[in-house]
Amino acid sequence: MIANTKILATLGPASSASHRIEAMIRAGASAFRFNFSHGSHEDHAERFRIVREAAEKTGRQIAIVSDLQGPKLRVGKLAGGELALSYGESYEAVLGESAPEGAIPIPHRELFDALQKGDVVMMNDGAFRFTVEEPGAERMVFRCEVPGKLTNNKGINIPGRKLPLAALTEKDAADLAFAVEQGTDYVALSFVQTADDLRLARSKMGESRAKLIAKIEKPGAMTELAEIVAEADALMVARGDLGVELPLEAVPRAQRQIIRMAREAGKPVIVATQMLESMIESPTPTRAEASDTASAAYLGADCVMLSAETAVGRHPESAIAIMGRILRAVDEDEGAGREIGFAAQTTDPKSGAEIIAAAAAWSAEKAGVSAILAATLSGGTAYAVARRRPAVPVLAITPNALSARQLALAWGIKPVLVQKDETFEELSKQAADVARTECELTEGGCVLLIAGIPSGVKGGTNTMRLIEVDPK
Repeated sequence: MIANTKILATLGPASSASHRIEAMIRAGASAFRFNFSHGSHEDHAERFRIVREAAEKTGRQIAIVSDLQGPKLRVGKLAGGELALSYGESYEAVLGESAPEGAIPIPHRELFDALQKGDVVMMNDGAFRFTVEEPGAERMVFRCEVPGKLTNNKGINIPGRKLPLAALTEKDAADLAFAVEQGTDYVALSFVQTADDLRLARSKMGESRAKLIAKIEKPGAMTELAEIVAEADALMVARGDLGVELPLEAVPRAQRQIIRMAREAGKPVIVATQMLESMIESPTPTRAEASDTASAAYLGADCVMLSAETAVGRHPESAIAIMGRILRAVDEDEGAGREIGFAAQTTDPKSGAEIIAAAAAWSAEKAGVSAILAATLSGGTAYAVARRRPAVPVLAITPNALSARQLALAWGIKPVLVQKDETFEELSKQAADVARTECELTEGGCVLLIAGIPSGVKGGTNTMRLIEVDPK
């Protein structure tokens, strides 16, 4: 039983075998994230094949999200592979992929050009903190404020200073072309700062109809959030880097703001990073992690994401199963359902299709139907219904395989792949057949069908029909 709030699981060394991916789908994963910061194209091509085969075997529509690395600043190769940092000590940072023993290699000239005395430098998702004592063109001196053992390739963040980094690196462009060629369903663009970053990525995607996810992880993106939301197909609250570059207390507020604006725009929103972090090692999460996951669902997020928990963790299927239990508990909370639904009514429908979708969500509850069936080609009709957070399941019936997979990421939608209909009567019969298979119908049960006449016209949803379905 899949919760309304979907689960996006990251694949990695612990979870790339075919039997493991199939088990993760059966445990409740609706989508898989391919992290292009790691692995070769050959590795990812094999994962594409395995996920598609596992989805077919389990009878589920499963989305694939190709997550580009982005212009990530990283430490180079340390002498000996690690450096023990002491509080208050000064360390030399040098430009390049490697450095002498005791120095920190940083292969990013942009950082040397931008940093000034007194700037804060963080490494490894904020685990290490430095202050710039001496800036320079090829050599700097950092004073250690938070010590520890630094290892190769750890990420670098510069809170409060915007660096002139390209939205797409050469690696990203190559990875994007590869993901499009493989038929990815979504592309996640890292470190988005402006809507132009998204436009650039979209211009590189050619004829692909993959949807573009804007990962919000830079403070600068928060100042241009409205424009980014308008340009993106979906949003991700990437709390890892966002939590490093923003003050800790500002992250919950940013999360609420991103979710609210995405929901108002009717676009899927994903909450990511450290949802069940302790399950990398532990077989159960902490109570605080369970509450954090539930909080994202209570805010009406479409999807929550598991990162290291499934990529390298010891219990990937268990993490998904436990997360599913938490999310289903939110679904069963009637008070929460009313709150989530009420929050969805703040935006007035702006088109005929949106009016029909809003009417369907209202009518479904009043008529006591078992489900809303949204006939859709591009997915727009189903998204329009789901944004209203109706109290009954939304079955998206579509002849478009790509749309079916993409809809797997959206709140409350169960995509069902069907044959293309020729007439509305054929569609109505098809909807009744789907309802018999997918819904728990009683004698005299009803479903609500919304569709466009004629079919196949984007944004042409104009019809709503109440269908009595004989469960036999």
